[in-house]
Amino acid sequence: MAKDKFTPSVAYLGPEASFTHVAATQLFEEAGLVPHPTIPDCIEAVSAGHVAYAIVPLENALEGSVPLTIDYLFHGSELFINAEISTPIEQHLMVNILHKNGSGKVESVHSHPHALAQCHKYLQYHYRRVPLIQTTSTAAAAKYVAEHPEQRIAAIGNRLAAEKYDLHIAEESIHDFRFNHTRFVVLSLRKGQLELDTHSGQPKTTLMVKLPEDDRSGVLHQILSVFAWRKLNLSKIESRPLKTGLGNYFFIIDVMESEEHPMMKGAMEELAALHCSVRSFGTYFTYA
Repeated sequence: MAKDKFTPSVAYLGPEASFTHVAATQLFEEAGLVPHPTIPDCIEAVSAGHVAYAIVPLENALEGSVPLTIDYLFHGSELFINAEISTPIEQHLMVNILHKNGSGKVESVHSHPHALAQCHKYLQYHYRRVPLIQTTSTAAAAKYVAEHPEQRIAAIGNRLAAEKYDLHIAEESIHDFRFNHTRFVVLSLRKGQLELDTHSGQPKTTLMVKLPEDDRSGVLHQILSVFAWRKLNLSKIESRPLKTGLGNYFFIIDVMESEEHPMMKGAMEELAALHCSVRSFGTYFTYA
């Protein structure tokens, strides 16, 4: 729970009972949470100063990065990451309580695109010819199913959503792999760590690195060497389109060290000497 003397306002991907809502309640007071219908809405709310923080999904263990979050975070925003929380994800198939005895006759399945992908094998085996309808969140899918009892439809989401919207869980744990976690990040306009009671103890710094414009051979190897010889551990490196043309990329790099560490400062100086463009999203801690 946050140590702030006041209850901060926090935008999260809603409606209530989404996985993002679950992660937000682990970090903040329930009274300060403000649901938003999309990830861009959450990011824009904190960018405009309407809320103190936004919490959004960044990466799933099964499906990888959430492109919408990265696009809005890394293209044009001036936000910083203040904390990260890793949350276990369990996906359940749920139907309106009125159809609990005929849940096998589902005419469509609704959920967030990542949730549908996480249950791909199950859906292929059980609902191969049933339309899959994408929604902005798993909770939005559950809410829609609850509000349309006349339709024989199902949602994929968490147990809290089933309880919140009075849905029947027709089948539990339908995700394809048991280890299913999502990383959520807390964003704000200020650089710094969110002060919480407990954390991993291991700082992490996220960098955005653009390669030199001369595109000389071996430059990526040089960049990795900047961290390697300093024994700075990289927990992630990922390329993303710069959106300036085919073949143009930037790199997202997670370094398991504080940006204030002397070795990190040296690394940043060497990257600048290599004519790389580097932006730090700050140093933060991970919570579970």
